[in-house]
Amino acid sequence: MTVIAPVLILSTGRCGSTMVSEMLNRHPKVLSLSEFFVPLGQGAFAFANPDGARMWRVYAEQSAALHAMLKDGNVVDEALYDFDVPGARWQAPTLPPIAAVTLPHLSDDPEALFDELEPVVRALPGMPLADHYRALFGYLMKKYGRAVWVERSGGSLMLAAKLLRLFPDARVVHVFRDGRDTALSMLNHHNFRVLVAAIHRARRLGIDPCDRFLADRGSRLDYWMQQIAFRFMDVARLTEDSPSVVDLGAFWSRLIQTGERVFRHLGPDRRLDVRFEEVQSSPRDQLRRLIRFIDPSLEDESWTEEAAGMIRPTRSKFTTLPPEQQRLLTEACAPGLKLLGYAA
Repeated sequence: MTVIAPVLILSTGRCGSTMVSEMLNRHPKVLSLSEFFVPLGQGAFAFANPDGARMWRVYAEQSAALHAMLKDGNVVDEALYDFDVPGARWQAPTLPPIAAVTLPHLSDDPEALFDELEPVVRALPGMPLADHYRALFGYLMKKYGRAVWVERSGGSLMLAAKLLRLFPDARVVHVFRDGRDTALSMLNHHNFRVLVAAIHRARRLGIDPCDRFLADRGSRLDYWMQQIAFRFMDVARLTEDSPSVVDLGAFWSRLIQTGERVFRHLGPDRRLDVRFEEVQSSPRDQLRRLIRFIDPSLEDESWTEEAAGMIRPTRSKFTTLPPEQQRLLTEACAPGLKLLGYAA
């Protein structure tokens, strides 16, 4: 049996990558892992040779950063766990990171799947970090009869260097959208507002967290510093001085530049660029490109038709802004727009 190399869908977030996860989840041979790595926080990369007990804590316990965002009940639209179902085990402040999106994306009973995975993960011995992830993903592939795993988290360009070091055989699908519309979407997203506000506060202290986006491995120091910083952070107060759309445009551009530095060396056999606007205008052609890139053996016209029917038409909101705001936002996004071939 031919082994299909794994795929990492990398993006800034707010660019249609969630839609790509949903479409791939309909493919009978693709294990679509939605929002797996980003919700785990720095703990996902802090330990070089953890044992199963340590990994289960990473999967099951909120990092300080995630808890800061969820403790007041601010749950973003991407979250799939149903807090309102009778007998729901968790509420937002106690929700395990892998139960927010990843498990409900795979199963109609995410609590049962969570319970099934615990002894499997805990039984794993101390071993390299990447082997833990491959063991978990391999278990899920076998359980669901899938041939390849594809992971996608919103904002995963922040983790691109670390993910490609862990999975050097992985192929990259870079999903992106015009940064001006992406920034406007980020402006209405609680987690991105908190993230950029926290970055601005750190910069006032002489620290630029974005510099760490290029680091190809985590550390316990990174982990503990984030734990301490967010444990004492008042998110409501932090976002009183909410970042502007121009701030978010500059953040988007920084992420695009980070991605280009991390994976610009990858050839066409290892990297596929997927432009949101082209998926909107010619969905079937773009879906065929995507599935052929993952592996030609997975081409399936019935899946292509089903997935194409899931696409929701979206109009640009950038052009509705006043001219001066358009100018300022375009200037903030300009470096990223140039790299991606958008007219500035």
